[in-house]
Amino acid sequence: MNLTHHEQTPRPEHPFAEYIRILGKGKKGSRPLTQEEAYQSMKMIMAGEVLPVQLGAFLMLMRVKEETPEELAGFVLAARESCNLAGAQSIVDLDWSSYAGKRRHLPWFLLSALLLAENGTTVFMHGASGHSADRVYTRDVLKYLGLEYATSIVQTRQQLERQHFSYLSLEYFCPKLHEIIELRPLLGLRSPVHTLVRLLNPFNAAYSIQGIFHPGYRPVHQQAAALLQQPHAAALKGEGGETERNPDMECLVQSVHNGELFDENWPALFARRHVKSEELDPRQLAAIWQGTMEDEFAQSTIIGTAAIALKLLGKADTQQQAHQLATDYWLSRDKQKYAGL
Repeated sequence: MNLTHHEQTPRPEHPFAEYIRILGKGKKGSRPLTQEEAYQSMKMIMAGEVLPVQLGAFLMLMRVKEETPEELAGFVLAARESCNLAGAQSIVDLDWSSYAGKRRHLPWFLLSALLLAENGTTVFMHGASGHSADRVYTRDVLKYLGLEYATSIVQTRQQLERQHFSYLSLEYFCPKLHEIIELRPLLGLRSPVHTLVRLLNPFNAAYSIQGIFHPGYRPVHQQAAALLQQPHAAALKGEGGETERNPDMECLVQSVHNGELFDENWPALFARRHVKSEELDPRQLAAIWQGTMEDEFAQSTIIGTAAIALKLLGKADTQQQAHQLATDYWLSRDKQKYAGL
């Protein structure tokens, strides 16, 4: 006997629907995910067990309410597991994320990272190139310094051993997350993935530094790092959302050291703000490093950003010592390096 339309067996609920319901059940009925729920939901996403319509709904509900530290920690743990990033003993001293791109100024922080690398700190930088035509992305400017970006974990290891610095794009070590980031032009907004990638720390480095754009995310990164049992991490509102101290403004650095949370204000280095450049010419990165061009804003950005990293790394006890050490590094740099295009 044929069942009529009304008598058909109900379709079973998809397992992922539960997580969408938790987030989307109205103002009074919805709640954040627990760390375990966040872990399980991201595990399903990473395994491709979620339909596109579900992924879109989930990402945008998360975007509207914004991630809690517990959600972020759960997402990161699932992503690390899925991308086989739970590494052995690290060959990296400092994990440095670079996902925002620069619009107002050049990525001077890149020279800060290279300054640390030149002085024995192994820096691994990871990021992604975005869809904004008016932004300068880290991967695209490396060639102006005569550097190649890595295209595999193996190549990254070789570069780290040779020059204490390597840049690897997300697509080469966690393609599923890169695929989700690529949805931005379809969704019109960034998603929680833009936040969690900053905390991935693919080489399990003991020290991690992240720049954020919205100040509200700074403590979320700090607390998520603590939940992830990251030994040492720092988050700051970076210029343009990158890990870069703007010398024209006071900079609050929120960090975690062995489970303890710290907040530290770094003062502005100039009384008056600088006027931003009319155009961004990446060739100036090499010119500043080699000393063929002078720019007080660029130099203060490079030294100021390096100083924050040096204090995080425990290479200096006070801001003054960190700033002095970063200045010494800068003044004694090898100006023959980084002759790019």
